[in-house]
Amino acid sequence: MPSSELWAGALSLLLIHHETGCRHSALNAARLLECIGTFDDVDADTRNLCERASSRLSSGKDQHNAGSA
Repeated sequence: MPSSELWAGALSLLLIHHETGCRHSALNAARLLECIGTFDDVDADTRNLCERASSRLSSGKDQHNAGSA
């Protein structure tokens, strides 16, 4: 099972991206989510969610104006 540090890191990077629009944070969050999805004991629904989020963050389709939140 992925450690709480991996989950916390992914969520932290995701929030940084959301709050600032930082593209590097999005890409690093995507990498962590991709890594989390590869663990053998992650259930299929969580794996699918990690893959979808990673794909969206990597593609840049989630971009928004950072000041609009």
